[in-house]
Amino acid sequence: MFTLAHLSDPHLPMPPARLGQLLNKRATGYVNWWHHRVHLHVPQALAGIVADIKALHPDHIALTGDLVNVALPQEFRRAAQWLADFGPPDRITVIPGNHDVYVATPWADSLGLWGAYMAGDGQPPASGFDVFPTLRRRDGIALIGLSTGVPKPPLLATGDLGIEQIARAERLLAETGAEGLCRIVLIHHPPLTDQSRWKHLTDAGAFQAMIRRVGCEAILHGHNHRSEIARIAGPAGAVPVLGVSSASAARGSKYGRARYHLIQIERDGADWRLEVKIRALTDDNSGCAPDGDLVFHSGDRLAMVA
Repeated sequence: MFTLAHLSDPHLPMPPARLGQLLNKRATGYVNWWHHRVHLHVPQALAGIVADIKALHPDHIALTGDLVNVALPQEFRRAAQWLADFGPPDRITVIPGNHDVYVATPWADSLGLWGAYMAGDGQPPASGFDVFPTLRRRDGIALIGLSTGVPKPPLLATGDLGIEQIARAERLLAETGAEGLCRIVLIHHPPLTDQSRWKHLTDAGAFQAMIRRVGCEAILHGHNHRSEIARIAGPAGAVPVLGVSSASAARGSKYGRARYHLIQIERDGADWRLEVKIRALTDDNSGCAPDGDLVFHSGDRLAMVA
């Protein structure tokens, strides 16, 4: 059995900014943080989530974006240190979210600081967005990381994959499927067509068409800050699309308390069985407690467990 911890949207605390750093889209996001979001995303909650993950020792950790808020250089440096304290690059796979590319920034001074956490197997630290999709093989599991983060105008939080990245992902999924691996796609924006036009994945339809052709066993995303499930069509049946709550959500926030998913993956004959154990922050922020299970198999069998 392979155990994968999935967390997303930690939104690490915002450091002070210089006035010159706010003469762009960052200005509205910075003000919004200090007047609103600072109460939604709290470091005590994130610390409890991280403590619980470390205590349970999963085989691997997937972090589906939004480590920072308005893409300040000092945010990326803080996030790099936070990642180093969390675990080594071979045990944590990171993909970017829309807040990680809030504005255009030099790669070396921003996402490049986390490059080792985004690199595919045997590759040097990621040197740009052209490395996506990435592939990491772990004990029969193929973790395929996508990037949907693209700088957008103010008030927009949409994402794009682009036709080239979708085509490369299709080839990777076909190849790893032929190897008999359990293919887990990591993406920040939910690849669904019923999302808000201010926050949606613009080419979700093209992504779904690709999944209908080659399939995968599960798709993990963040962005919506809620634990949720949807399904899209695959060649062998429905593919589960699993969103996770923000890992730093305050207990009384509109998102509810912080959560992460502990996913146990094992062979089930010719198929795969995945059991998702939802872990929710405890009242004292010291760790997490069970908050429901979701069991599903490759194909179209799905069961909720209280």
